[in-house]
Amino acid sequence: MLRIALPNKGSLSQAASDMLRESGYRQRGDSKELTLTDAENGVEFFYLRPRDIALYVGEGTLDLGVTGRDLLRDSGAKAEEVLELGFGTSRFHFAGPQGRFATVEDLAGQRIATSYTGIVSTYLEQRGIEATVTRLDGAVESSIQLGVADAIADVVETGTTLRAAGLEVFGEPILTSEAVLVSRSGTDLPAGFEVFKRRLEGVLVARSYVMMDYDIPEAQVAAASALTPGIESPTVAPLQREGWVAVRAMVPRKGAQRLMDDLFELGARGILLTDIHACRL
Repeated sequence: MLRIALPNKGSLSQAASDMLRESGYRQRGDSKELTLTDAENGVEFFYLRPRDIALYVGEGTLDLGVTGRDLLRDSGAKAEEVLELGFGTSRFHFAGPQGRFATVEDLAGQRIATSYTGIVSTYLEQRGIEATVTRLDGAVESSIQLGVADAIADVVETGTTLRAAGLEVFGEPILTSEAVLVSRSGTDLPAGFEVFKRRLEGVLVARSYVMMDYDIPEAQVAAASALTPGIESPTVAPLQREGWVAVRAMVPRKGAQRLMDDLFELGARGILLTDIHACRL
């Protein structure tokens, strides 16, 4: 049975469970549950602190895990990404009092507070910048006002919290993070991995694409097919109306409305968009 770690709380927890449900796996109904066995699909889920997941997977205690790229890299665990999951996107930045720092090089000799000492220390070492990195587990924005640090390194989403504390980001992002599926480094992937991965990939595609159906004069099929090539090729079927065909193709969700406009201008009618709930490609 495949043993998989999922976040038990935090910003990744609900999104991870939603994705697993869409993939056909059972998920817990009570946030206090620590484990759940889906015997029908041959999977056992363990709900753990997101920061610990890469460690459990890296040690081989569990087969796979869903966590953030930032947490994976900060852990130093013997685990690696095997699939990007498309949610939980965030940027990791340095920040300091407004106007004090312009570049990362300005951090030389400074004190930096962060919850991600592994990422920050590695980043600075790679650039030859010597600074003191202090670990804080929360509310790092307050560390400067309290005299504990000169700058911070933290996840930045909207920047509202930083601005409220009189801080601003500077330099390039340290890391762009998102939820990822991880496995143990340097070992064969566990039995059942390919099926599990295909299900998740099916959800990713289903979220990114829609099914488009339309009727169009046969003379315009080539031009319409160029707009909607589909994954392999569009499905084209004759209609009872002479000289017309029905076309079906998967198209990217983004830009689908504009695509409908373009097809209408070509002479297509009865243009429909349908959500895709799952697929295998």
